Amino acid sequence: MKQGRQEVKKESWKMKTAKVAVGIVVVCAILFGVLVIARIPHVIDKQKTDEQVAKIHATKLTLDDVMGKNLPPDPGAEADKTIAGIDANRNGIRDDVELAIFKEYPDSAKTRAVLLQYALALQMEVVQPMVNGGTVGEIANKEDRAFFCVAKIVPEKGEGGVITAMETYGKFIFGKQFNTEIRKKAHKDFYSHLNSGRIDDSISCDIELASLPN
Repeated sequence: MKQGRQEVKKESWKMKTAKVAVGIVVVCAILFGVLVIARIPHVIDKQKTDEQVAKIHATKLTLDDVMGKNLPPDPGAEADKTIAGIDANRNGIRDDVELAIFKEYPDSAKTRAVLLQYALALQMEVVQPMVNGGTVGEIANKEDRAFFCVAKIVPEKGEGGVITAMETYGKFIFGKQFNTEIRKKAHKDFYSHLNSGRIDDSISCDIELASLPN
């Protein structure tokens, strides 16, 4: 009789242990499911960011843009009614800025090439549909590379060339691009998302300058 009771207790203990084990497994499965669900928004955001970064990399100036084969009409007062402005020919450069570059440098394709590329990079700040650390960082790098491409057309080399490029050309484009208070604020707000310092001094011209006539 005593032995029978002990066996019953052992069976009861085994059942309790099994229930506890099942409970632990269920709890772990629930926690894992919660973690997976919680990660879904992050994974989706990461995928969307990667898609936008790929588009940023793929956006480049074309030779037709440099040679003015599809110049837009003058947008007039419409140019400053919104932050993004008007881009009638859909080349990623604000129309009034594009026309200002052609008006200022009608006889130098090389100058237009580097300035249009810089303007294209700056315009990405206000047309980028997804603004976060990843996309802002990529656009910042694109702007840096475009600016160092500008420095290629000045006679000085090294730091002197960069300073000359900023004084001669950088201020011109920057002033045209951020010509209203709301655009200046948008530029400041855009860079508030930058996670780390910038300066990508690798020269990356969309158009090979040596291939241009002047």
